[in-house]
Amino acid sequence: MRTSPQQRLREWIAAPAYPWITGGAVTAGAAVELIAIPGGVTTTVGVLVSAASLMWRRSFPPVAVLTVAAGLIGFAGDVNLYVSITVSGLAGCYALGRNRVVHPALAVAGGALGALCVNLVHINTWSRMDLPVPALWEKGSLSLFAESFLLTVVVFGAVMMGDAVRSREETRTERSLAQDRLIAMERQQAAEAERAAIARELHDIVSHSVSMIAVQAESATYTTPGLTPEARDGFQQIAGTARSSMAELRRLLGVLRTPQGDTALTAPQPTLDHLAELLDQHRAVGGTAELRITGERVALPAAWELSAYRIAQEALTNARKHAPGARTVVEVDYGADRLLTLRVRDDGPGTGTASGSGSASRPGTGTGHGLTGMRERAALVGGRLTAGSGPDGGFLVEAELPWGSG
Repeated sequence: MRTSPQQRLREWIAAPAYPWITGGAVTAGAAVELIAIPGGVTTTVGVLVSAASLMWRRSFPPVAVLTVAAGLIGFAGDVNLYVSITVSGLAGCYALGRNRVVHPALAVAGGALGALCVNLVHINTWSRMDLPVPALWEKGSLSLFAESFLLTVVVFGAVMMGDAVRSREETRTERSLAQDRLIAMERQQAAEAERAAIARELHDIVSHSVSMIAVQAESATYTTPGLTPEARDGFQQIAGTARSSMAELRRLLGVLRTPQGDTALTAPQPTLDHLAELLDQHRAVGGTAELRITGERVALPAAWELSAYRIAQEALTNARKHAPGARTVVEVDYGADRLLTLRVRDDGPGTGTASGSGSASRPGTGTGHGLTGMRERAALVGGRLTAGSGPDGGFLVEAELPWGSG
């Protein structure tokens, strides 16, 4: 991606070599000025120290005090105002405000006092040069202090500009941190919501199995001939334990349930056998999809079947939203090493802002949370999920779900 001239300028200013290059350039300019317009010892030392100290203004910000002080001393030593002193003085005042070496009010007050001292030295110099200098009580004497007033205004402007830039960067940093915290909180909430949804779905799966245990145990006491009283009691205990487990499951689901999920889920939970129907739904809304299955179909535990189905569903939704019209391929590999691999890839534009059902996000600038949900699904069964640009372009979601311990 091409960068703008403003961005390149900011990057150059932020480079570590920037203060050394600019400080060296100002020092070289000061040397040329002193050769062209020689000054006294005080002026020469003040000009060179003020310019050279700029090279350390970033690595050691308090040196800006020396920069400004040396510039004022150099100006006081000669009535001529060197350009290098003007540049280094402004840069020093800016650095004082930018780095908050001292409070801006104290920096301006110090600069005003220094400007007044320089002005008084110049008034004394003018009187020794036989220039008309009115006494302080005479009319027009206040005009003698126009120099200190102008210098104070310049110091105030440079310090305030530096402080304003500092405040703006602090605000930008705080805004960025707040946005990062908000995104992290949203992702955490999305993960918690996804875990609650998973818990509700697993509740239906486990409830069906436990209810079957209870029914079969109770039926066995009437349908199995020749049961001993001990066996009959055993079947009744199994049924009672199953009913207790059902009650505990309902109580647990009540804790996890959200206001939107107050009604119990009644539809049977989908499995990998329903992938063909899922792809038909994808095609019905204008998508192009193909299902590829490798390996021998294995009846996986319900949690694995459901997690794989939901991951495929989320990935297809993501493809519809961010790669409309793209060709999507869903691959299911029943590995011989008891590893289920699910891949959903499309030939769309690849990475970018994305948000599918549940806001499935593609890596980039997106702030969706569907990938968080898919990773939660994979982690539920001890697997892992990766998402990003495919090897041949487009976008690829790949989940590896080991089911050997399922």
